[in-house]
Amino acid sequence: MNNGKLRALLVTALLLVAPLAARPSVAQQSPAPAAAAAPVPWSSLSTDQQRLLARFGSQWSALPPARQQALAHGSERWLGMSNAEREQARERFSHWRALPPEQRQALRERWQRFQALPPNQRAMVRQNFHRFQQLPPQRRQMLREQWNRASPAEREQMLEHARDQRLRHSAAPHAPPPRPHH
Repeated sequence: MNNGKLRALLVTALLLVAPLAARPSVAQQSPAPAAAAAPVPWSSLSTDQQRLLARFGSQWSALPPARQQALAHGSERWLGMSNAEREQARERFSHWRALPPEQRQALRERWQRFQALPPNQRAMVRQNFHRFQQLPPQRRQMLREQWNRASPAEREQMLEHARDQRLRHSAAPHAPPPRPHH
């Protein structure tokens, strides 16, 4: 198999994990299951957080503690975003709301599977996703189409190949840096 085909298969395998890194809006994320989430007192929120969460103010104490924590965390994240990041989040949320319920549920499940991965695997998925995003749009589209046309057996083969490549790359000895000539 030539280098170009090998690279195409590797990037195609990235397509499997790329959707895992696509995150639903903060407001739609389910909080990670906690043993016993502690309530968040309304008074502990900053003035900016209270303003942002004003529609929940009258019912705040009736919300489950996990929901309070998720809203408090989400409001912190929102307040820490730049205007450009907020606009991007609004667009993602609009896109999210336009999805059919079945597709939203499938995305929630993928997100939960992603969250259940060990930190090193989540980091690898994110890295692969960002690599994929750096490809030219035509190349990404071609790889998506290739993945969508592949049978389950072909997809598994692509993934196996990507795993083998990753293992070979990580096991390969790294050359020392070149020494300067005097």
